[in-house]
Amino acid sequence: MSKNARVGLWLFGIYLAFYAGFVWLNAFSPETMKLTPIPGLNLAVLYGFALIITAFALALLYGILCHPSGDRREDQK
Repeated sequence: MSKNARVGLWLFGIYLAFYAGFVWLNAFSPETMKLTPIPGLNLAVLYGFALIITAFALALLYGILCHPSGDRREDQK
């Protein structure tokens, strides 16, 4: 498996855990999602925005960490 694929799988795992927390809270603790830590915005909305921001941040991180040519290593030049 290439380095890019491994990095991608790790980042996917991080996002999957974050998203699973969102789904779990909605399914088993809907009252928690009704809390309003910021006036006018409940936890469900804040968590949803955090999911979107996290997806962009992880995509940027992937772009920074992965070499555009795939698994090309310095010793293969």
